[in-house]
Amino acid sequence: MSRLEPVLRPLRSLPAPVRWSAAPVVLLACTGAVLLSGGTYRPPTTAPHPDAKAAALCAPFMKALPDTLLGAPRTDPSEDVAVYATKPRTVLRCGVPRPASLDRHQQDLGPNINGVQWYAEDDGHGGHRFTLTQRPNVYVEVAAPAGATRYPADALAVVSPTVLATLPDLSGDLNAPPDQ
Repeated sequence: MSRLEPVLRPLRSLPAPVRWSAAPVVLLACTGAVLLSGGTYRPPTTAPHPDAKAAALCAPFMKALPDTLLGAPRTDPSEDVAVYATKPRTVLRCGVPRPASLDRHQQDLGPNINGVQWYAEDDGHGGHRFTLTQRPNVYVEVAAPAGATRYPADALAVVSPTVLATLPDLSGDLNAPPDQ
C-alpha cells in the first residue's frame, strides 16, 4: 500500500470525468490565487539614512534626476528616494549602505553604462539591484525588478548622465555626460 493510498481512495470513488478534471481545476485555482495576490515583486521604498557627507551629495543628485524613466513618471516618497511608475516600479535610493556582498565580490564588475560603473546583484525575485560604485562617500541603488524595463540596465542609461553631472568621481571631478 502506497503512502498516497489514503488520498487516492476518495478520488477513485468519483466518476471518471470528475477525476479527469480535478488536476486542471486545482491548477487553475492555484494560478488564480497567485495572480490575484499581486505576485509581482515590488522593491522597497524605505528611505535610507545617509550620513552628512552622503546627504550633501544626494540632495543635488536627486533634484537633477529626470522626471521620467522611459516614459514612466517619477514620484518622490522621500528626499532620498525616487520611484518610477514602470510595471513593476523601479526604485532609486541615494545614500544606501555599501552592499555587504561587494566586499566578497569586488572583482565582479557590473555594467559600465555611459562611463559610470555599477555593481549588479540579483534581487532574489528575477530582477536586479544595481549599486553605484567608484564614487566617494555615497552609494546609490537602483532596483530594477523583472519586467520593469526591456533590459535590466535600461534604468541605468537614464540615471548615469545625472551621476556624471552631479556626483564627483574618485579623483573629485565631475564628468560631463559623454554626448556633451
